[in-house]
Amino acid sequence: MTAIPDDPSSLAPPFRSPGEKPRSPKDTLALAVEQFNAGAYFACHETLEELWLAEKEPLRALYQGILQIAVALFHERQGNRRGAVRLLESGMALCTPFSPTAQGLDVAGLLAGAGDCLAALCEAPGSGSGNPPASCSLRITYSSDPTGDGSDRFQP
Repeated sequence: MTAIPDDPSSLAPPFRSPGEKPRSPKDTLALAVEQFNAGAYFACHETLEELWLAEKEPLRALYQGILQIAVALFHERQGNRRGAVRLLESGMALCTPFSPTAQGLDVAGLLAGAGDCLAALCEAPGSGSGNPPASCSLRITYSSDPTGDGSDRFQP
């Protein structure tokens, strides 16, 4: 089986160079979304980890949940279906309290897509093929929050 590399080389690195201006949390989240949507799941993990470590509850759980969903998709690409299923389940559980939207993200849409992916992985025979089912082609989209001011920050 040939593993599909998670090559984030076309995207900005998650870590800053010495003297580089720090990114704002909003810019860091935007980079993580870009990486996730490009299939650079490991890079997304690294970028979200930066937010996750700096954030306090309750948002910390949202970032951890998205991070786990990204790592689940990375595991599926590597042929580790069991690990992908476990991380999808835990990532979805962490994101659920933030549905339908948080931080300008369509959390409900992410959860629906992750649920479809989870169902496909659980129904498919054998271990991961390195080619995730089509239903695992998740994208993170932005909510229709016109203000972008975080007023949808946390919705239990």
